[in-house]
Amino acid sequence: MKTFDLSRADTVVIKVGSSLVTNGGHGVDAAALHNWAMQIAELKSRGIDVVFVSSGAIAEGIKRLGWAARPKALNELQAAAAVGQMGLAQAYEMAFAPLGIQTAQVLLTHEDLSNRTRYLNARSTLRTLLEKGVVPIINENDTVTIDEIKLGDNDTLGALVTNLIEADALIILTDQQGLYDSDPRQNPQAQLIAQIAANHPGLEAMAGGAGSSVGTGGMYTKVMAAKRAALSGAATYIASGHAEQILLRLLGGEAVGTLFTPDETRINARKQWLMGQIQLSGSLVVDEGAAQALQRRHSSLLPIGCVAVNGRFVRGALVAVHNGNGEEIARGLVNYSSQEVAKLLRQPSHQIEHLLGYVAEDELIHRDNMVLRPQTNTL
Repeated sequence: MKTFDLSRADTVVIKVGSSLVTNGGHGVDAAALHNWAMQIAELKSRGIDVVFVSSGAIAEGIKRLGWAARPKALNELQAAAAVGQMGLAQAYEMAFAPLGIQTAQVLLTHEDLSNRTRYLNARSTLRTLLEKGVVPIINENDTVTIDEIKLGDNDTLGALVTNLIEADALIILTDQQGLYDSDPRQNPQAQLIAQIAANHPGLEAMAGGAGSSVGTGGMYTKVMAAKRAALSGAATYIASGHAEQILLRLLGGEAVGTLFTPDETRINARKQWLMGQIQLSGSLVVDEGAAQALQRRHSSLLPIGCVAVNGRFVRGALVAVHNGNGEEIARGLVNYSSQEVAKLLRQPSHQIEHLLGYVAEDELIHRDNMVLRPQTNTL
């Protein structure tokens, strides 16, 4: 079975559940947040970028509002989230600020990650925050979500963010040691599974069971998150958030909890996803110099190398890249609409702001969002 050494990771997404953040629903656990902040500060000193996906807003809001139990009405849950987000954001800032680390609150919905324009916007924002040394604290935007757009749990959100920023691994901290071969609450002989393939056919059956009364997730949602993260080639660890120095131990390469291994490497998985898309929204034509830069060096596509645009598309659309002979040499997610690209043809990147009034990216297509056609022999 394929192994994964987390000590080699450059970027990780860490997800913590409501019961850990709020000490079982009793309000934000400042000591726990401080503990995680200390560990993340050490990881950052090692050059590891960290994105933190945190539950707990609704639980904190329920506590602040003095309600005895989690409400069922959507409007009351949204109200609790609005109140709780204030306390949650403040608590994280107080945990990280003494360590010289800035935090940023990022609230997302399913629409943000399914809409291609919002997808690229969210991706750009998170990457910029990481470049600036900021730790993004992400939560679902429970104050506006409804059933049709609700992600449903922050395990799923953690996996989607992992795919969004192409993180090396997703770490899910919970009140369990990891995945067992049967429910340990009912079977004292249940064995902890140290490592398993994310596409194992019996995975869902092993993960049966509901979550806590505080949150919405259970082991099932965590397993499904591992399967989703594996689609982009990321490994997933499920481990106990109560274990001492758990993040440092995991990022130090220690085998703790359960490791879910992906089939493909992160790079190969993303290339397969892009190449497997059937519907293209348009195409860009590049000159010989740009074609060679793409094929030989897998460079990003800059405006100066683009000579024509075909079709009508929006930012984030999947488009083909053709050479002067009309051959498709690549495809990728474009950073500007077709109308904007038309204004940028053969222009240097430093002219983008002058021509459009703003800058989304210096590239028309970033190399991380582009895959070359197989005949170029560069895949």
